[in-house]
Amino acid sequence: MSLLVLGSTGTLGRQVVKKALDEGFQVKCFVRNFRKAAFLKEWGAELVYGDLKVPQTIPVTLYGATAIIDASTSRVSDFYLANKIDLESKKILINAAKLAKIRRYIFFSIFNAQNYTNIPLINLKVQIEEELINSNLNYTIFSLCGFFQGLIGQYALPILDKQSVWVTKESKAIAYIDTQDIAKFTIRSLSIEFTKKKTFVLAGKYSWTSYEIIELCEKLSGKKSKISTIPIFMLQFMSKLTKLFQWSWHISERLSFTNMLIEKQTSDLKMDDVYAIFHINISEINSLENYLEEYFSRILKKVKDLSQQKNNIVSIENF
Repeated sequence: MSLLVLGSTGTLGRQVVKKALDEGFQVKCFVRNFRKAAFLKEWGAELVYGDLKVPQTIPVTLYGATAIIDASTSRVSDFYLANKIDLESKKILINAAKLAKIRRYIFFSIFNAQNYTNIPLINLKVQIEEELINSNLNYTIFSLCGFFQGLIGQYALPILDKQSVWVTKESKAIAYIDTQDIAKFTIRSLSIEFTKKKTFVLAGKYSWTSYEIIELCEKLSGKKSKISTIPIFMLQFMSKLTKLFQWSWHISERLSFTNMLIEKQTSDLKMDDVYAIFHINISEINSLENYLEEYFSRILKKVKDLSQQKNNIVSIENF
């Protein structure tokens, strides 16, 4: 089976490409910047030019592909083109997939997206979900809760750099998951008949609040955090204010996601049935504790090594 992967240079996409290659799949990566995607070619993937901002480049990229894995989404720099990238071009891609008789189409959405259609970017995801469901393609939709990788910039780095960590009192618990595990489910789905025309929620082993994550980071790093609390109503006000000006629409869009913090998640998502369908043991799923422990161990070792090198240089200079 030959795979065409969109969003292959992203946090999730690159893990999907790596897992697919490790499993022996032929992988083509839909990219617009060959230099930025050079590492994918080094891994063994084929690079094909495609740009969702230029719809006419889409159909030819499907040549020779039997499955599409769409891990792409518009970037902050492309915010004004989000409707074109995440809706119009995705519809063209789906229609091209039907004409090319693509055997599987995998799409990544957001957990409980139907509850947040007032947020433009999430609404686009919902519309593509509906497009796929009505397409007669053998689709698989994965609804994601959040990535471990996103927590590094949000919590780990500010704590290491002694910067403020911004949180809200209304922060809800989220079942974050490692992108490597998402890639595992994704590639496994290609060989499981039951996953056709189905939607699956992918969540981590445990749901974490912001304060729990901060406490874990403090424990693993040995450093105290500087927590700055901002009221949710202030973020909502800023979201509405920035929406008034075109130059700040992208800020308003990002702030609108804070509405998701109001809804409380009362319990952890149960994944037992999903594990059974995908023939994956819970022991194969990474935990946030292990992920952050590995991250901090690696970073703190680098800091220690740099400090040792600096001391050695000072010793030589004083000799």
